[in-house]
Amino acid sequence: MDETMKQFQEGLIELETEAEHLLLARHQLVENDRVRNGNREALTALRKRARTTKTSVASPFESIMRDIGGPECRPLVKEVCTTCGNHDSNERTWMMFPGTDLIGRIPFHAAHTILETDQAQLDFDAKRLQSYMKEKSLLISERGAIADRISPGVLKSLITLSDKPK
Repeated sequence: MDETMKQFQEGLIELETEAEHLLLARHQLVENDRVRNGNREALTALRKRARTTKTSVASPFESIMRDIGGPECRPLVKEVCTTCGNHDSNERTWMMFPGTDLIGRIPFHAAHTILETDQAQLDFDAKRLQSYMKEKSLLISERGAIADRISPGVLKSLITLSDKPK
């Protein structure tokens, strides 16, 4: 094979590798969304069980001000969980632990805390995967493999032509 054919073949191999990484990230994002939806449903069920919403629980300051005036000694700051509210946080709740087939009874507060931290991590991972997919799509598009109406290379040349001082 001559040199141009080898360069063309290497370019195609690199392009296919980038496209494969893009598809893998896309499948991972779909799987991530499935888990996020399951966590969201579980958190909603726990909030319904505790009869709270994200905004229905009073702030710690409001609960302190409401409790002032009693003769008994109370702590200066009262922790109020936005999910638990007045619900018994030590009540045992069945939970299937993330990433395993293990089911156990754990305190209500621990269950929703685990789900909320997992949800925050999944949200972070989803944003990271979306930016990765955007980067790979742009890279593939710049090589001309994705048929755009106006390719990014032409768009860049149009911008540089019009941005030059006269």
